[in-house]
Order: sequence, then structure tokens, then C-alpha cells
Amino acid sequence: MVDAALIEECADPGLKPAVVEKFIAAAGSDDPLTVTVRSGKRVVLVPKPATPEAAMDLIRQNIGRNVVRVGVTQYPAGLGVLEAGELKPDLVDACANLRMGTALFSKVYRIVLKWYGDPTGEEAERQVLDDALIAWQSGYFEGEAVFRTPIPAEPDADKPAAVDSEKTIAGKADGPDAEDRSEPVEDRLPDDDPNKAGIRVDLSGIGAK
Repeated sequence: MVDAALIEECADPGLKPAVVEKFIAAAGSDDPLTVTVRSGKRVVLVPKPATPEAAMDLIRQNIGRNVVRVGVTQYPAGLGVLEAGELKPDLVDACANLRMGTALFSKVYRIVLKWYGDPTGEEAERQVLDDALIAWQSGYFEGEAVFRTPIPAEPDADKPAAVDSEKTIAGKADGPDAEDRSEPVEDRLPDDDPNKAGIRVDLSGIGAK
């Protein structure tokens, strides 16, 4: 379980610590070096990296070919990345990954919250969180690619703030989740997987542009 002190220091302040804990427990990892690789619906078995350098090498080897999720939040590694060389070791740093991941998850949460009409109440919040977690893992909500979708407007002021402001997410220009790079560059396959980043090298052998 991710340490409460790490959550307090690094997580997006617009998400309640309890929500962050549930997010990590359901969709993340205790190990900041965790790299999960998927090809379609199949999990690709990869060696467990023992160092940040090994984790970054593993990410670079798979980016553009498979869906790669990284770190404590299982952040989509290709999000906003144009070239493999742009990948930053922040991805496998626990605090930086938590900061980027929770900022992006707050956007996904807001998309789901807005779709439900900004409901209040414990049961409604539970449903919104459950759907937001599914959207985070799949990259889609109601057919919409959530990582590329514009950030919804803030909920009404008289309703509980469940997520951080648009400015908070957009302001993190030092990470791959900066607003002007919200769309992961990817191989343009028919299913247009929003998690799958591409690299600016010759990938003609695997059908990429």
C-alpha cells in the first residue's frame, strides 16, 4: 500500500486521500518500478525491472508496439510523448508518478462526474469512482477516449469538489500530462487505442505510420 505521507506530499490536492488510496489499490501498484505491457487484451509477460534504468529500458522497448502502463498509478507511458527519447525517468519515480497520475485521474473522474450530472451523496460518489476506475484502466468512458477528452468545466460551487481545477492539470507542463499534449501519439490502428504511444522511428514492419 502506498504510504499516506507520500499521498499527502505528492498526490493531486483536488482528490481526497481516501479516493487516492482506492485509486492506487484498484488500478495502481505498490512498486514504482512496475511496468505493465498489454497487446490488445493480452498481458505481455516482461521481466520485472530491478532498477529505474531497467524499467525505462523496458518502457522504450515496448512503446509504440503495445500499451504500456507504469508506476504506482499505472500511468499511460506514451501520453503526450512524440519520441521514445522524450520519456522521462519521472515515470518510475514514486512521487512524480503519483503527481502525474492523480492529476490525470482527476480529469477522468470529472468526465464521469459530469456525465452523471454532478451528483452528490455517498452512493453516487461510489458509482462515479467505480466507473472512473474502469475508464482509467481501459482509456474509455461511454465510447469516449478519456485521456484525449477536453477537461470538463468545474462542478457548481455549492457541490463538493471531487477533483482539482483545470488549471492544476494544465499547469504541470514538466510532465507528460500537460494539457496541450493530452493526446498520446500512437500507431493509428483501427481501434485507435488511447493508451498506445508511438515513436518517431521506422515502424513499417509492425504497421505503424
